[in-house]
Amino acid sequence: MAKRTLYVLGGLALLIGAWGVFVRLTTGHEQANYGSYVVWGLWVAMYLFFAGVAAGGFVLATLDYLFAIPLFKGTGRIALWGSLVSLASGLLTIWLDLGHMERIWKVYLQGNPNSVMFQMVWGYTLFGALMLASLWLAIRRPKSRWLKMLMIAGLPLALFVSGAVGALLGVQAARPFWHVGLFPVQFPVFSLASGAAMLLAAVGLFGRADDPRRPQQLWILANITVVLQIVKLYFLWADFSQSIYGNVPLNVAAVNELLFGDYWWAFWILQLGLGSLLPILVLVQPRLARHNGWAGWMGILVLVGFAVARANIVFPALTVPELEALTTAFNDPHLRFTYFPSAMEWAVTIGTVGLATVAFLLGSDRLRLTSLPAAEA
Repeated sequence: MAKRTLYVLGGLALLIGAWGVFVRLTTGHEQANYGSYVVWGLWVAMYLFFAGVAAGGFVLATLDYLFAIPLFKGTGRIALWGSLVSLASGLLTIWLDLGHMERIWKVYLQGNPNSVMFQMVWGYTLFGALMLASLWLAIRRPKSRWLKMLMIAGLPLALFVSGAVGALLGVQAARPFWHVGLFPVQFPVFSLASGAAMLLAAVGLFGRADDPRRPQQLWILANITVVLQIVKLYFLWADFSQSIYGNVPLNVAAVNELLFGDYWWAFWILQLGLGSLLPILVLVQPRLARHNGWAGWMGILVLVGFAVARANIVFPALTVPELEALTTAFNDPHLRFTYFPSAMEWAVTIGTVGLATVAFLLGSDRLRLTSLPAAEA
């Protein structure tokens, strides 16, 4: 029933996304609500989210194919497939954000090796190729030593690409809200938490009903999710308390914008309430955490919370003017510091989520993503 519902919702999302992509390709960025001041919008936030899920999912796959933990035997393929789908969705999202999409090749052939973005592009390219090769071996030759070697190479690469996102934001000294040493450390932890939530949802909603290990897998994944949620809350407290105590005006203004300004509802209700506290309260209860439906949907809520969290990292920092006079110096729809995604931006994002959902479901139906221990013995 859950799979059928997600197929329907994914199909509807694809239809909405088709309209959004058509508008994006025919009108460029004219229908977007970001501009010369707020240069990054919803698509950048979703790119950060999908890339985090991809890195975290790969790390969870190593529990099966690198560390050979018996309880997680058979979960590696579904973790790799979810990671690959997430990475493709993230790269599609950020590609649509480019002003000249056709110039993406320049990053590879004319890029600056000292640029963090250049390093990220090559990192994601290698990471995607490595994941694709790992998934092929996991399906065709799960006992191959090459698979283990790819897992060994991919583990530090996953940590690099997730940490590089934090570094990309953290090196921007003009934005004190981002310019903190915690960012490169936070993002790998958040990626691992996103990957755990993805695997929790996948095992809970699409795992084998005849697998006797499934309740215990869900319980362990629930514990990992709860612990990482608590770590996330600690990072939030540490970041915001230091920002407010430091009393740097731009930083304090960005924190206040998030906590009490236009984005208060996204932080308190979606990110903190539904995305963190509710899953924690449910998943600490063994009976509910071992239940396929409860565990799976809590994983979905955690993922929604992380998607909102990425937006709450990007938007507030950009909506605080670096120079107060800029707010009145010029008048133009694309020269403003307020931001909320346009209908076209929402449509493209909904379509990308729908594409990721349908792709994951098709993979779970047509690829041998789950198996019992005896199947690989």
